Amino acid sequence: MDVYGLIGNPVGHSLSPPMHEAAYQKREMSARYVTFEPPADAARKAIESAQTLGVRGLNVTIPFKQAVLGAVDPTPLAARIGAVNTVDFSTTPPTGHNTDAVGAIRALTHHGVNVAGDAVVVGAGGAGRAIAFGLADEGVSVTVANRTVERAEGLAADLNDSTATESARAASLDALPDLLPKADILVNATSVGMGENISPVPSSALHSGLAVLDAVYTPLSTRLLQDAAEAGATTIDGAWMLLYQGVEAFEFWTDVDAPVTAMNDALRKRLSDSKRED
Repeated sequence: MDVYGLIGNPVGHSLSPPMHEAAYQKREMSARYVTFEPPADAARKAIESAQTLGVRGLNVTIPFKQAVLGAVDPTPLAARIGAVNTVDFSTTPPTGHNTDAVGAIRALTHHGVNVAGDAVVVGAGGAGRAIAFGLADEGVSVTVANRTVERAEGLAADLNDSTATESARAASLDALPDLLPKADILVNATSVGMGENISPVPSSALHSGLAVLDAVYTPLSTRLLQDAAEAGATTIDGAWMLLYQGVEAFEFWTDVDAPVTAMNDALRKRLSDSKRED
């Protein structure tokens, strides 16, 4: 039996196990997905131990996404983002991928969004970095809006140093009313709206020509997405990005086409069950 899994601390909240287990069942694979919760300072030891035990692949979540960089051979994209969320042990040393970037792009294209033009990414943290690099690599002009402008400026500089577009810019959150009327894509890569009825974006700046992806998935229908729907925008909840980063990981590990519908059904059932438990 092949073993895949997740390292993080904590990992009890993870939605990855039901999603991947559904994929193994659908593809009739002899495989299991398990979780590991090593101490926060044991990233390298965790990767080495998993390799010794014959684990085929690992997802990586907080606080280990940066710490595992030294224990794997990161892909060029993962190295530019500065974080790894998927480890493939079929190579020596193990290969470190970042599937968050592709997850966001595939979530957008699944909803018929033309990934081109101008995008505004709200947030310059880990998710914001991955999504901004993914968009820039598609040729999109990216503006990073962040509460701390200096952090947005750092990300914009990194994008311009390592992508072909060299058109990334930084802005404050106060600039959103001026930025969004000209934007084609808006991504909320912050935690604003998680579990509370608030939005990081003024509703008056939203418009029908916008595609809005909110990386938050609890709740699925955030205040931002509700406001965007009222404005006639295309809306994409955060579970789609979570789904497609998992799809990418499954396909890296197994070289098998992922059963996207089965994985999506399992993910959304778990989210629904969690909401009822709350």
